[in-house]
Amino acid sequence: MSAAKERIGLIAGNGRFPFLVLDAARAQGYEVVVAAIKEETLPEIDTHGAAAVHWLSLGELSRLIETFQREGVRRAIMAGQVKHKQIFSSIRPDWRLAKLLLSLRTRSTDALLGAVAKVLADEGIRLENSTAFLEPLLAIAGVLTRRAPSEKELENIAYGRDVARHLAQYDIGQTVVVAGAACVAVEAMEGTDATIQRAGQLMASLDAAASILSRALTVVKVAKPNQDMRFDIPVVGCKTIEVMRKAGASCLGIDAGKCLLLDGARIVMDADDAGIVIVSS
Repeated sequence: MSAAKERIGLIAGNGRFPFLVLDAARAQGYEVVVAAIKEETLPEIDTHGAAAVHWLSLGELSRLIETFQREGVRRAIMAGQVKHKQIFSSIRPDWRLAKLLLSLRTRSTDALLGAVAKVLADEGIRLENSTAFLEPLLAIAGVLTRRAPSEKELENIAYGRDVARHLAQYDIGQTVVVAGAACVAVEAMEGTDATIQRAGQLMASLDAAASILSRALTVVKVAKPNQDMRFDIPVVGCKTIEVMRKAGASCLGIDAGKCLLLDGARIVMDADDAGIVIVSS
């Protein structure tokens, strides 16, 4: 008789990230028990090969713990975005989460998720790095696309990285959009795509003849200064490139080793097709 496979829990947010983790974990011989968030997770998770899928609302922390304990889960991964505005406006917390929220000095995403991770650990469930099974998809250092950045794009990246680092240290957002060494848009609770779209709309509204800014936008997405790789890591994918193309952005700057390329080599191909440069440093 073969030995039972080790089980790992997957707390699944939105997008394709949870599916990549599920596939990679199964490929390495794990049985995956999914805690799918009703407000976020794509319904296709039900038919993607998990050992079990349990649908929970965002505020059901006690039920999450009880589900994993009942399923024999002692290690878990959190993958996929949970929109910041969902976290702080749409949840109905159970008694355990309500108690946790009241104990927080700040209501930042890091503070909340860090506290959740501690509660899980106290109950015998260790939260692993969200990239534990996806190391090959982390951005390597260098220019990833065929086209190299221009001098102006390099200046925008340097300026944007400085601004983004200051934002990220306060857990406000991880993305800034720059044009002509001027900050056009910064990310808050709306998310990266909405920030890029807003920057594109703002630039389109400017009088091109009167504006001193370059029309080409540079998007910079960074990790937090002390990035906890268990949650809220920077993620970009082909959708990011499409949003950038529509907004008139020509350059994407990301952090090497801390930004996940959801679509692997395909994101670089799409960027090449769109004339967008990707720089990882």
